[in-house]
Amino acid sequence: MNDPIRVGLAGLGTVGGGVAKVLHDQARALSWRAGRDIRITAVSARDARKDRVVDLAHVPFEADALALAERDDVDVVVELVGGEEGIARALVERALRGRKHVVTANKALLARHGGALAALAERHGVGLKFEAAICGGIPIVKALREGLISYDLSAVRGILNGTCNFILTQMEATRQPFAEVLAEAQRLGYAEADPTLDIGGGDTAHKLTLLTSLAFGTAPDLDGVRLTGIDRIAPADIAFAGEFGYRIKLLGVARRTPNGIEQLVNPAMVPASTPLADVESSFNAVAADAGEAGPFFFQGRGAGRGPTASAVVADLVDVARGALGPAFGRPAAELSTPRRESAEARMSAYYLRFQVLDVPGVMAEISRHLANELVSIESMIQRGRAPGEPVAIVMITHEAQHVAVLRALQAIGASGRVVEQPCMIPMEAA
Repeated sequence: MNDPIRVGLAGLGTVGGGVAKVLHDQARALSWRAGRDIRITAVSARDARKDRVVDLAHVPFEADALALAERDDVDVVVELVGGEEGIARALVERALRGRKHVVTANKALLARHGGALAALAERHGVGLKFEAAICGGIPIVKALREGLISYDLSAVRGILNGTCNFILTQMEATRQPFAEVLAEAQRLGYAEADPTLDIGGGDTAHKLTLLTSLAFGTAPDLDGVRLTGIDRIAPADIAFAGEFGYRIKLLGVARRTPNGIEQLVNPAMVPASTPLADVESSFNAVAADAGEAGPFFFQGRGAGRGPTASAVVADLVDVARGALGPAFGRPAAELSTPRRESAEARMSAYYLRFQVLDVPGVMAEISRHLANELVSIESMIQRGRAPGEPVAIVMITHEAQHVAVLRALQAIGASGRVVEQPCMIPMEAA
């Protein structure tokens, strides 16, 4: 048996505590897997006195997390502090420069600085591992970086945020409005007190940025993600989606097109007959399109102590075995700068909902504006109630240019007979 690999653990919250517990409870099995013991030799957290899920009283405590990168008895730093700047970035950079391996769950840090950090790790001959940064317990990083390496991937798409999937699932089940379901999600602990990063799509964008790099060999390009959250989805949209044979999911989508790499985060209409549509509650899933090899589908829990801690420990086992390699599957110098697909080039079919006054001529006005932008209608639902009262007109378009649909909706929304801003959701063939 080789010498133990020594771990400096920064962050002892839900995930950090889970990592410590797994390393303690499964020490013998992990030693067999890794070919050596994996031992925590130093820890850092905001509160040294807080009770943990495992007793760490015998482990040296560092009030300053940066000290972990300086200790002679630490071979690998596990960063579970979070945040794209500040102490997290400083700790990771200092550890890599000090020739210490880094394992992190920090998707925000990697989405913003992943290319530079990967180059820094290579320059100093150490590993940078981040399985836990995407979809918790789903081993999607290893799958894209190693298992699917011989396939020419054309697209990856996924449900990457459990909070949003829980909210949309509950809206469908209860027919309650978004605000009420969000409040319930916060009460149950599925959503943060400030849920902006989740419901606005930012968390999904971080994860999608990393998936794009792994799938297509590009440098992380967070600013290239086009972003729409779920806060404008109404129960009516979910009900109409069901009538058309779809379910609404917040998707992160990256695809290779003739015009470049497209990265989108938005609510999408997913056919009810497809695996992504069946992903319920707080679960995550990723579908990878590999041409003639067919689609690959991965599903599991995307957050929580157990799944995320398991992903961190899996990376530690790889580091202990010497299974390092480039962070994004190819040397950092060979990660290409992605050519972003322009909004003008994007084509899709769309679900459109208009809340209008039930008066003569309103349908003709909507049709005229759509026709002016060469947007044609595939199917439609229109239900009248009483003359002069608001009514929904819902349609699915044929494939159309994204910016053309936006121009049509802007003109329609300016009409005095349209009582709220039109809703627009792309159709996804996943």
